[in-house]
Parts: sequence; C-alpha cells; structure tokens
Amino acid sequence: MSSNSRRVVVTSLLLGLKIDLVPVDLLKGEHRAADYLRMNPNGKVPLLDDDGFRLWESHAIMQYLADRYPNDALYPLGVQERADVNRWLFWSAYHFTPSVGRISRERISKKMVGGAGGPDPVEIERGEAELVKAAQLLDDHLAGKEWIAQGRLTLADVAIAAPLMHTVAAQLPVKRYANLQSWFGRVKTLNAWRAAEIQPPGGRSVP
Repeated sequence: MSSNSRRVVVTSLLLGLKIDLVPVDLLKGEHRAADYLRMNPNGKVPLLDDDGFRLWESHAIMQYLADRYPNDALYPLGVQERADVNRWLFWSAYHFTPSVGRISRERISKKMVGGAGGPDPVEIERGEAELVKAAQLLDDHLAGKEWIAQGRLTLADVAIAAPLMHTVAAQLPVKRYANLQSWFGRVKTLNAWRAAEIQPPGGRSVP
C-alpha cells in the first residue's frame, strides 16, 4: 500500500536486483516501535539496510541503488542528463507526491487506521488543487513524449508513477489528462511495475 516503498521495489526490479523485503505493518504501528525508530527516526517506510548502511527517503534510495549498480539508461551518468532526471525526482518529492499523499491520506489511510475520523473535505480540496496544478504541468510536458526525461524510461518515471497507484481508491482528479494517462498506461505495462504488486524482486543478488 505504500507508494514510497513501491517506487523502490520497482527500481530494484528494473536494476535486476534481488533484495530481501521486510514487511513493516503500519496498521500495527511497527514503524513507531523503538527498534524501528533507531533505524529510521522519521518512523516511515521504506528503509534500506545495505550491510549496515541505513538509508531512508525513497527517492534517495532509488538514486543510491542506481549508483551502486549503475544503469546509464535508467539513471544517466552524464552531468546534464542526470540533472534532467534529478529535477523530476525533486519535483516528485516536493510537489507531486505530497499532493497525492494529502488526498490518499484522507480517503484511504483514515479508513484503514480507523478512529481517525472521516475524510477532511478541506484537506481533500487543498490536495486536489495542488494535484491539478502538478498534473497539468506534467501533462503539458508529456505532449509528444513517451517518457518524462531523456526520451526513455528513467528513475523519473518510476518516482512519479508510484503515487498514481492510488488513482482509483483515492479518486485522484487525473483522468482528464490524456498525455499523463497514456504515459501511466505505458508504465503499468512494465514487468517491473506488475511484479512489484505480487512478488518480491528477483534477479541478481545484492552482495
């Protein structure tokens, strides 16, 4: 259910990595347990533990994995090409994902947790206003393009697509953006995207 974790899992699959997935039950509050907070003081998922090196923030984890196991197509090595991808990663983290998160928290998370009250229409309205603005920008950018950056699939696509996994359940106001929908349709056909829903990553082992 975590779109932040989803983008990391999809990235690992695209890189051909095999990672050990350790479930953190948010409904049981495992992310707030003392043992977990010692590893990630933010009390959020995902958290990467690479032989004792612990890293949080999903976008940072994506970049780390792509640097650790270089893939020039997915995360370009050229300075300007990488900057192009990075700008969209920052845009995802600062603009797109928070707007979706505001809506999904009200329409999905509160129902799952229970006792948190019903959806707050003020928060939903605020999230939708932010998302519409971001979605329009993305839709305009995607006109005549298959992918967001560098004319090919990159970390930018994975990062921005992840929160759209909640489109139906959170009733995200993005269906009217034809370019965005066509692009997201392409993302959903990726084997890595589909595999992330039903099984842990497969491929070569992370040393």
